[in-house]
Amino acid sequence: MKISTSLAARLEFLSRVTTKECQHLLDTDRRLFANLFTIEEAQKVEADPILAERLDAFVSRFGRLQDTVGDKLLPALLSALAETPGPAIDNLDKAEKFRFIESADGWMEMRRLRNQMVHEYIEDLAVLSSALRNGHAFVPTLVAAARRCVVEVERLLSATSNGQLGSDSN
Repeated sequence: MKISTSLAARLEFLSRVTTKECQHLLDTDRRLFANLFTIEEAQKVEADPILAERLDAFVSRFGRLQDTVGDKLLPALLSALAETPGPAIDNLDKAEKFRFIESADGWMEMRRLRNQMVHEYIEDLAVLSSALRNGHAFVPTLVAAARRCVVEVERLLSATSNGQLGSDSN
């Protein structure tokens, strides 16, 4: 299989970024969820700037990793596999077929949850605490999917590193 040098470079870059984002999310997840995040914890956010920063970091990193994998790495990876990237749901279906993600529906549920965490947390503390706990529960799934994509990138690049990279026209 030939992969263009530009696609290989993009895959290498996205793989590095994804690996770093996984670690940052896991670190933030560990700090924010040292204890169960309850409504009582959510009530402390306004008075506790460290807790507020952890919450913002978790929501941001959860969303960023999902965006990096779903919107950038996955389409590039599909291209490298000679699949035509398409709309997000089609890419997710292909990712499920390749077993990069557990399920397209589960990924979409994580997306809805991310949107809920981003848009609703200021108004409703019950929604916030529930969404954050659900987000915390999804972290292993999200990180595992990201890592499976990175492993596949490494496999593809290793297979093509023996002088089989194509030109930029591929």
